[in-house]
Amino acid sequence: ERIEDAMEMVRIASGVSDDDFDEKARMYTNINSSSPLKHDWPLLAGAMRMAARNQPVVVAPFTLAGAMAPVTLAGALAQQTAEALSAIALLQVIRPGAPCVFGAFTSNVDMKSGAPAFGTPEYVRAMQISGQLARRYGLPWRGSNANACNTPDAQATWESMFSLWGVATGQSNMTKHAAGWLEGGLTASFEKFVIDCEMLQQFIYYQQPVGTTDSDLALDAIAEVGPHGHFLGCAHTRERYQTAFYSPFLSDWRNYETWAGDGARTAVERANILYKRLIQEFEPPAMDPAIREELEDFVRRRKREGGAQTDF
Repeated sequence: ERIEDAMEMVRIASGVSDDDFDEKARMYTNINSSSPLKHDWPLLAGAMRMAARNQPVVVAPFTLAGAMAPVTLAGALAQQTAEALSAIALLQVIRPGAPCVFGAFTSNVDMKSGAPAFGTPEYVRAMQISGQLARRYGLPWRGSNANACNTPDAQATWESMFSLWGVATGQSNMTKHAAGWLEGGLTASFEKFVIDCEMLQQFIYYQQPVGTTDSDLALDAIAEVGPHGHFLGCAHTRERYQTAFYSPFLSDWRNYETWAGDGARTAVERANILYKRLIQEFEPPAMDPAIREELEDFVRRRKREGGAQTDF
């Protein structure tokens, strides 16, 4: 019932009929298996209701090697694949062609403490191999930007950068937890969100192809400057300097003296200032008053009816 309420609210907000809602993807849900080798009924029930209305379902087994999956990476991925495909096959029985996404969330545990670990070499390999498996089955796949750090420090950054490397090289179609994740997903951080957005934009820029036109090869500029000049003032540079390189919104490339004289703010401190400014400047998107009233009426009615059952 809860997912039915959610779909109805999205339908109302979209201003479409029931038939129009079912025609294309308007929302998605994500379910995790209860590894090893089990899917919980409430999640399956909700997923089947979504599939029945042609709404996408992401099936992401939470297979931590050494705990809920075999300690070997190949074994953990074999189990992940079985758990994902079993649910996806069920949803195809409910509605053939129902949109589904192969979710990947295989990592490992710290064998000294049992704590989940993310952004590890094993995690990167799991993302890359999951992408290959998903393409073999003709399915889009979901990766994650994950880390196990407790604060947005250097560890959080290198673990997230490694996670994003696996997601990017594995060619994920969607990235869950793309920004802000900390403490293995137990907490979120505004500062980490900003830092992750910087990394995400850099990955997007990195994946753009390198131009190889005559203008890109710049042979005329090389000939113009010759062996004794520089390229700062040549026409080729002047025409392109504003857009030639990725321009970060968080990095500080000034020299030490200038940086120190301007407050010596770290990346985390700059991210703190930026997120607060963004929140202050945020303007909620407009909503048609009639749609807002219909949504509020629906919520009031469902509250009177007692809402959906939550005690499973």
